[in-house]
Amino acid sequence: MKTLPLPSGRTIPILGQGTWNMGEDPSARPAEVAALRLGLDLGMTLVDTAEMYGEGGAEEVVGEAIAGRRDDVFLVSKVYPHNASRAGVRAACERSLRRLRTDCLDLYLLHWRGGVPLAETLEAFVRLQEEGKIRDYGVSNFDTDDMLEAAALPEGGAIAANQVLYNLVKRGIEWDLLPWCRDRGIPVMAYSPLESTPAEQRALLGRPQLAEVARRHDATPAQVALAWLLRQDGVVTIPKAVQPAHVRANRAALDLAPRLGPDDRALLDAAFPPPARRRPLAMR
Repeated sequence: MKTLPLPSGRTIPILGQGTWNMGEDPSARPAEVAALRLGLDLGMTLVDTAEMYGEGGAEEVVGEAIAGRRDDVFLVSKVYPHNASRAGVRAACERSLRRLRTDCLDLYLLHWRGGVPLAETLEAFVRLQEEGKIRDYGVSNFDTDDMLEAAALPEGGAIAANQVLYNLVKRGIEWDLLPWCRDRGIPVMAYSPLESTPAEQRALLGRPQLAEVARRHDATPAQVALAWLLRQDGVVTIPKAVQPAHVRANRAALDLAPRLGPDDRALLDAAFPPPARRRPLAMR
């Protein structure tokens, strides 16, 4: 598995597993656990979750899936903005650790900006880091202005990642946010790499140009969309899958990525144009 360096010197895998919508239906739990374990077996050891997902249910699923394998996993979770005060971050992190059955997170993110001053949240992250409860900290759904504000704070220089919505359709970050993060060695974690709703996914995966590139490489449109992201410098992606076939297909996209040539990328750019101006950050 290819990795990217974090500002701390630690590394993060470029392809992982998302868990949004997991932990909401008890009857689906065995399949969700099995899917995550299969992904680990295939080398997708980055697992991303959040206290928001299933109100802790997804973290419980992850905790079961990684039991006995914690040392092999790069574990990411996120704190609600309303829990982002000094005391709130500590309590939220400890709850997450209990649900995940671990004593440390590899990366802890502020899920999005809320009413708590950013300086207070980052100070709380540093305390958790000093106590060994988290290894690195970062942010999610931060636009360029947010990153500039964060970088100006004493603790801002240690921000390890920014998790944002990024895919072939939502390419707005390429105008300024992605270059800014690249210049500073801050990986961008792309969530919803195949879009979110069924209608959005059909609009993405139904483009004839995507189908043409998939045909050239004996792949699926979804694999091409993931492979396109995996070719982007400084980008990590975290697709979610529950069906074993989808887990395997996601992993195969990593092998497809280096085979996407200039003609393929030009065809995709024609179908999904890069931004011609600055756009507000897309969010799910």
